[in-house]
Amino acid sequence: VASINMVYGAAAAGKRVMTTSSSPGIALMQEGISYLCGAELPCVIVNVMRGGPGLGGIQPSQSDYNQITRGGGNGDYHLLAFAPENLQEAVDIMKSSFALADYYRNPVMIAVDGLIGQMMESVDLNREVQLKPVSEKTWAASGGHSGKERRIVSSLHLDPNDLEKHNLRLEKKYEQMLNEARAEVVNVEDAEYILVAYGTMARICRSALEMLRAENIKVGMIRPITLWPFPEQAFASLKDPQAILVCELSLGQMVGDVRLATQCRYPVSFFGRVGGILPEPEEIVQKIKAMKAEGKR
Repeated sequence: VASINMVYGAAAAGKRVMTTSSSPGIALMQEGISYLCGAELPCVIVNVMRGGPGLGGIQPSQSDYNQITRGGGNGDYHLLAFAPENLQEAVDIMKSSFALADYYRNPVMIAVDGLIGQMMESVDLNREVQLKPVSEKTWAASGGHSGKERRIVSSLHLDPNDLEKHNLRLEKKYEQMLNEARAEVVNVEDAEYILVAYGTMARICRSALEMLRAENIKVGMIRPITLWPFPEQAFASLKDPQAILVCELSLGQMVGDVRLATQCRYPVSFFGRVGGILPEPEEIVQKIKAMKAEGKR
């Protein structure tokens, strides 16, 4: 709670600032995150997801998806939310996230599961990343301005008409943020079955895909890189697959977004593990084979 309010103060003063926690800590930050969005303050928040609900456990999980994409605090707001699959992608996203936060004057969340949060991989820290242009923070209460100008940073709007105008202006910004949707599309051109997964589960699905392709079972994958905005456009290139299998380290929190993205044109099934259990690629292979045997359409 103290951390997210310190982020608010530093961001209001015009500084680039970030904080990080795991799932229960992020839950405690929801009020502050809503304040940050309401006051249009840029920052970066890293959520290393672990099991729940409540105290849960300390093993990897993806069960914060609804909280991240629907907003856990009060009011109409959205976070730009990224879900890297590996550490190189996490480094690249971190570089761009500060610029995106400044550009949109909005918090950005980077959501990784506990496995990615603890692993070690080689990364290139000098790799170039395309960044959004950043302008001077003339709105910041930095103490550096002169004269009688007052810079007030607040999310408080007591007049209902003012609050409505503020919300409608924020909504226009969120509509612009839809252009930031990103996804990786793998082998979907001839695929009969499509896996949809992010983070560590996408790594597992990638291995399962290779195993299934080796058996001449045509499987592709869509990997959302942004959780919000959800990359609906990635599903437009599908060529009439038999079915879609959503794979998560949760009990299916992303399934609804996949159904919306496909407009229910294809059957959507679910495979998941919870409690911090990571599935083996063979489990997904067997799930696809079972769907194929059932002639699932």
